[in-house]
Amino acid sequence: MNDGRIRESAQGAGVRLQKYLAACGVASRRHCETMITAGRVSVNGAVVDELGARVAAGDEVALDGRLVQPEASHVVIAYHKPMGEIATSSDPLGRATVMDRFRDYPARLYPIGRLDYDSEGLLLLTNDGALTERLLHPRHGVIKTYLARISGGITQSALERLRAGVDIGDGQTAPADARLIRRSQSESVLLMSIHEGRNRQVRRMCEAVGFPVTRLRRVRFGPIQLGELKRGGWRELTAAEIESLRSAAGLTES
Repeated sequence: MNDGRIRESAQGAGVRLQKYLAACGVASRRHCETMITAGRVSVNGAVVDELGARVAAGDEVALDGRLVQPEASHVVIAYHKPMGEIATSSDPLGRATVMDRFRDYPARLYPIGRLDYDSEGLLLLTNDGALTERLLHPRHGVIKTYLARISGGITQSALERLRAGVDIGDGQTAPADARLIRRSQSESVLLMSIHEGRNRQVRRMCEAVGFPVTRLRRVRFGPIQLGELKRGGWRELTAAEIESLRSAAGLTES
């Protein structure tokens, strides 16, 4: 559903609508595309539900009827997500989400990627759509590191399979850096680093080699470490830390 003004913008003026929405801190560009095709976005009062539209200076863009504008500045927050929270803005089952803790934060935040309901550890949140998109794209190889407690004493052959990559049902994973921290007859602890972002990937990899995960904590995302951050606690990253993330994602200094 378009009017003449939108069609004129789509011919080359301005920027793509999804890029504009990401710059407004709405979500990552990919998620913004989903919002557009769902008919939730309007330009100058007309709903735009097809990708390819562009917006220019003076256009009014709204999401669910509310005007959106570019953020004055970008922030990134390190949050120690406890188990029992969903890493999304809402949950149809009414479970607690990570965003419940940031309802009063002055910027519109969203998580950079996911962390399972039954996992804990470092989750980054931001209002920078371009940074989010780059950090999550496998092409940039941003490393995520997890401390995994697994059931049973893992064998050397299972470790080698993790390091080579394993089939987890939707194809072969890339090799993981799997380091044995300790091992007993009843359980083992691994430090695992991966650069892909498949759903529940570390859990599925360990299960595929016969040693299911009993507890999982993300301890690092790119150059940012969980450190001593308490469960449920959060902090804003410094300008230097944000720049290190941008560098890891292949973004030049803005």
